[in-house]
Amino acid sequence: MRSEHDLAAAVWRKSTRSGGNSNDCVEVADNIPGVVPVRDSKAVAAGDPVLAFAPRAWAAFVAGAKGVLGG
Repeated sequence: MRSEHDLAAAVWRKSTRSGGNSNDCVEVADNIPGVVPVRDSKAVAAGDPVLAFAPRAWAAFVAGAKGVLGG
C-alpha cells in the first residue's frame, strides 16, 4: 500500500549504537503523528524511498528486536 506523508518536519535519528559518522544506518523519525517513517541513511534526498510503519507496528518491531516479546 502506498501513501504520502508530509515528512518536511521529520526529525531523523540513528541508534546510539550506530557509531559516530557512519552512513550505513537506518534512520527513524518518531515525531510525525500517526506514522513512523524509516529510511536508509544514504538515501536522504526528497523522493528517496521511506518505509512508513503504524506506531503500534513499529513498537512491536522494536520490542521484538530487543528480545522483549519472548519468542
